Amino acid sequence: MSGAPYYGVSYAPVVRVPARFSTSAKEVGQLALAFLVLSVAIAVLALGTFRLGVSYAVSQQEIAFALGFGAVAALTGFVAHELAHKIVAQRRGYWAEFQMFPLGLFLALVTSFVGFLFALPGATVVEDIADVRDFGRTSLAGPAVNLAEGGVFAAAAGVLALAGPGALWPEVLFPLAFFNGWFATFNLIPVGPLDGRKVLRWNKGIWAVGFATAAAFTLFTYFLAFGVLSL
Repeated sequence: MSGAPYYGVSYAPVVRVPARFSTSAKEVGQLALAFLVLSVAIAVLALGTFRLGVSYAVSQQEIAFALGFGAVAALTGFVAHELAHKIVAQRRGYWAEFQMFPLGLFLALVTSFVGFLFALPGATVVEDIADVRDFGRTSLAGPAVNLAEGGVFAAAAGVLALAGPGALWPEVLFPLAFFNGWFATFNLIPVGPLDGRKVLRWNKGIWAVGFATAAAFTLFTYFLAFGVLSL
């Protein structure tokens, strides 16, 4: 997600000097903490809902496996998403920094124990972004990265699934593809501070195509991840 004031939007071109990627100790610390909490929340969800093929008598190996899954899902679905916002904004000359939401992280942990994930771990705040096109493109970058990553996971899972029965990796890669698709779809909802609101204000057609693509990909990978469809 990216954040900025909703007033003062201008369609006039703004001349800015592209900036190199920069960060701060505060941002790195907050991003790392949010990543760790979200990794644990996804691992809890994986053990309780996705199951990932584990038995109900959860062993240390299964916990370690779930934590690994959670870390990869959080890294691709969340960290890469926020860095995409930041990199695009900085390349357009804006100051941008991730800021975590403690309450959102707490809710992610709590909801993971009851079988779903409501995650608002934080947002990439972009300063003084008044150009509606820059705002829209910066906001679209995160979901676009999620869909690209999800596509790679789904393609790899499909190749492995067709290679032979009984392979473990498709059972891991399809849920990773689904998670990235879900993260893209959720963030493209055009309400509140979510990315979809900024993309919709910039270009309704691009938002519609992006949201429809993300939603269709999420449904398709959900069916594959949970065995409703088979390759």
